[in-house]
Amino acid sequence: MIELAFSILAANFAHLADEIRAAERGGGTIVHVDVMDGHFVPNITFGPPVVKAIRPITKLPLDCHLMIENPDAFIPDFAEAGADMISVHQEVCRHLHRTLQLIQQHKVQPAVVINPATPVETLIEVLPMVHHVLVMSVNPGFGGQQFLPLALDKIAYLAELREAMGLNFRIEVDGGVAHDTVARVVEAGADMLVAGSAVFSPGKTTQNARELLKLARAAGPKESSHAKGRKSKARKSGKQ
Repeated sequence: MIELAFSILAANFAHLADEIRAAERGGGTIVHVDVMDGHFVPNITFGPPVVKAIRPITKLPLDCHLMIENPDAFIPDFAEAGADMISVHQEVCRHLHRTLQLIQQHKVQPAVVINPATPVETLIEVLPMVHHVLVMSVNPGFGGQQFLPLALDKIAYLAELREAMGLNFRIEVDGGVAHDTVARVVEAGADMLVAGSAVFSPGKTTQNARELLKLARAAGPKESSHAKGRKSKARKSGKQ
């Protein structure tokens, strides 16, 4: 099932509850919360108090993407605030397996993220324990960036690894997902789509979300040329 995780980074914070409800009416099924600390990425956004404030106004799952250094120190706070999923970056976790275990211990679904320059192979050992893998299709830190096509091969490779290893983790994509890129993302194998600026717009949020999902679902889950090109490599890696 293809799902829309709308990123509140692009929402109007003065009317956040209304913005969330508008995206939900358009078919959005996940609230994506981009957490930035000004160290790992060059921007500062939300903390646990914002997650706690959102929790009572929606029944949708809260997907907290931690773009921060030392995520272990903050995982308990985000879990207590109401996060349903917490994703951490491979690039900042010295002991990635241990960090994902910590998320599990707090009864939250764990996920792992890779930046555009990070190979998928760095995740093979932890794929059996994650709810989803988030592929960054821009360099993290700011919304509204242009989609990086190199992400398509990563998405396809992950889809093949999932099949080869007999797993059921989901593949999420974040960055530049918009009406003109969403079909390629879905065709490559993604099933959780993070979109912010492509969704939130005054008076058009519900329509934007609905149209984006329509394009995504029309693309359909099918094998693409990207997936075919990575099949043999995925099977080899999956048997290691």
